[in-house]
Amino acid sequence: MPSALLLLFGLVALIAGAELVVRCGSRLARRIGIPPIVVGLTVVSLGTSAPELAVGIDAVSSGAGSLAVGNIAGTNIVNLLLILGLSAMIRPISLGLQTLKLDLPAMAVAAVLLSLLALDGSLSVLDGVLMFSLAIVYSLLLLVAVRRESARVLEEFAEEYPEARRGGVGPTVVQLLGLLAGIVVIVVGADWLVDGAVDIAEAAGVSDAFIGLTIIAIGTSAPELATTIISTIRGDRDIAIGNLIGSSTYNLTIIMGASLFFAPGFVPLGPDLIYIDLPAMALVSLVCIPVFLTGRRVSRAEGIAFVTAYAAFLTYLLLTRL
Repeated sequence: MPSALLLLFGLVALIAGAELVVRCGSRLARRIGIPPIVVGLTVVSLGTSAPELAVGIDAVSSGAGSLAVGNIAGTNIVNLLLILGLSAMIRPISLGLQTLKLDLPAMAVAAVLLSLLALDGSLSVLDGVLMFSLAIVYSLLLLVAVRRESARVLEEFAEEYPEARRGGVGPTVVQLLGLLAGIVVIVVGADWLVDGAVDIAEAAGVSDAFIGLTIIAIGTSAPELATTIISTIRGDRDIAIGNLIGSSTYNLTIIMGASLFFAPGFVPLGPDLIYIDLPAMALVSLVCIPVFLTGRRVSRAEGIAFVTAYAAFLTYLLLTRL
């Protein structure tokens, strides 16, 4: 199939899959009494991070570990600057206390930790175990944090949506199957999008480093972009912000950790990754803290600033890495 058609079909599949994930995810959350933020931070986040996992495992096992690390760094920068910024530009984002107290700190800690682990010039299987363990701790803390809230929300939903309590197993299974089908469509669409983009880039003579940090990063971030924009338009903002922060955290912990399990010893890293790309990713995560704490929202002006910062980063890559 021509690369341009792969790219187009990938975009269409991503949009359709994202719509299915958001629709079924929000309905499933209402039906069983789980806050949409939890669905966004777990099932949706892991599902939309699947392209990064596929790229990471393939790159590490084939000896191109720097591509996997660069993809994670580039993807998180895209998530936080470009996608979050675009979402805030469409409609200012209000943030919940759980996001500020748990999700945001976990993402920042994971970003700083990965940057520190890379300072010795490589990443190992043991580093992967450490990052994966952090994902387990974060997930357990998340479940503990929402346990009481889930009971309260269940009572509220029972009053607002009495059919949820009366509903049988069938409708819930339908929503779950729809959610899983949407995730599958997103993964397939992302694979087509990345394949088409890489083919076009290679035909144009673009370097592998540039492909890893930009085209593959943007391509594997496309599920988050589609899901977040559609969530924003539909008004499911909890799923939108939860998906972004959850995906960024799980990219650094589960995705990076699991990818390193397949490393043949150590994954050597270039100086650009060690001293520029990973620190830039950590800096973006840390900058989000004061922005998010200011009024517990991301304003349109801050969204414009985020998108502008990403444009500056992309311009730097174009000027220095080609």
